[in-house]
Amino acid sequence: MELYNTKTRKIEKFKPLAERELKIYYCGPTVYNYAHIWNLRTFVFEDVVVKTLKFIWYNVKTTMNLTDVDDKTIRDSQAEWVDLKTFTEKYTVSFLEDIAKLWIEKADNVVPVTTLIPEMVRMIQTMLNRKNAYLWDDWSIYFWVKTFRKYWRLANIDMKGLKEWARVDSDEYDKDSASDFVLWKAWKESDWDNYWNETFTIDWKEVVLKWRPGWHIECSACNMKYFGPQIDIHMGWVDLIFPHHQNEIAQTESCTRKEFARYWLHSGHLMVDGKKMAKSEGNFYTLSDIEERFKNTEKSVLYRAIRLWFINAKYSSSIDFSFDKLEANINAIKSIDETLKLVDREIKSWDKEVVGISRDFRNYMQEVMQEYVAQLEDDFNIPEAMAVYHDLAKFTNTAIRDRELSLEEIISIKDMFETMNQVLWIFDFSILNVEEEIPEEVNKKLEMRNDAKKNKDFELADKLRDELTDMWYKIVDSREWSRIEKI
Repeated sequence: MELYNTKTRKIEKFKPLAERELKIYYCGPTVYNYAHIWNLRTFVFEDVVVKTLKFIWYNVKTTMNLTDVDDKTIRDSQAEWVDLKTFTEKYTVSFLEDIAKLWIEKADNVVPVTTLIPEMVRMIQTMLNRKNAYLWDDWSIYFWVKTFRKYWRLANIDMKGLKEWARVDSDEYDKDSASDFVLWKAWKESDWDNYWNETFTIDWKEVVLKWRPGWHIECSACNMKYFGPQIDIHMGWVDLIFPHHQNEIAQTESCTRKEFARYWLHSGHLMVDGKKMAKSEGNFYTLSDIEERFKNTEKSVLYRAIRLWFINAKYSSSIDFSFDKLEANINAIKSIDETLKLVDREIKSWDKEVVGISRDFRNYMQEVMQEYVAQLEDDFNIPEAMAVYHDLAKFTNTAIRDRELSLEEIISIKDMFETMNQVLWIFDFSILNVEEEIPEEVNKKLEMRNDAKKNKDFELADKLRDELTDMWYKIVDSREWSRIEKI
């Protein structure tokens, strides 16, 4: 297994901290609004990483935070005149519903950061004791960046540009503003009742500070509570590298004196029609927006099409969203469903001799699995893993059409689809259990169309096909017979 490590900026062989269990952390959303499609692209990528590692027999434990207190949640809850807990719970529920729709496996630990106050206080006190943090005149506690010599490493910062004793208390800022960052934010009237009174020992004196946490300490505390001082993999989207992930490293390693995360994985940007997604551009989309746009598309097909679109590009690359591209992925999912239905029909209708599995077929399927796993182990190369599936699908459709497969071989192909789906989750096997009664009128038109085709009255055959399409049924032709399906 090899993966690209943001910290070293190179492909590395994966060596976990311990064989018995992998510890994986990924930053959850700030629950102040509905998740947008860039958020969801990142969580699909993280889901594929987790599913891949489980697929190749690692025991994986996962933790994700939910940022339910920060500048944005306080600001927007006040705008709606709603208390912070009620406000953030609404968006938490929506987020968990969205990821379930895209078949994203929920983390083992999903942690609202307001439950981590004791852990944050302990870490901040440790940093104060070690002189990595200090109390400033504004009664906020800041991390002293100059005390952490490796501060530049993850985000590739020029430390010469850091200004001595410059401070920033906003949660988000860029490299040009790199400076001491806030751990404990002093209460302001604009915070209303969103604060905690906690006691710190500073210069041998106990000081009670009216406080709320800075954004960056939240993830460090979450890891410390559920995983301890070290984890195997930390994931997130690329915009979190600085300042958030860089600050996580500084805080955690200042407390533990150990390497915090062995590997850092980051997903790329999501553009919309070549532009950065933003409400001001009118290209800011949530899953609900897409559901409304494609309300005539079956939900299972739509959700899997979104997932397919997200995974069918290298996770670290930028991808461009457009409704035309989503439409293409909807058609791709329908094609996947057709192949799966074809395989299932062959199995259920088999009435010929059982002849077993040939050596050539067995060797072919072994090569398919070996190539599939090789692509997964190559830095989670899902586009190439999908290419392996497409080659198998093409082989399957041709071999069934030409009657080249035995029953056992067709069953083996279905099993292979199920195996691939342990990572991809783009197959919906429940469609195989749906038996919809075809109206008599539709069956009669199909019979008339087949008779017309047999008599070479192609004009009438085409007319009847169009009439069936208008009734939301389609004709599926094979060499021996034709059948009807609901569109």
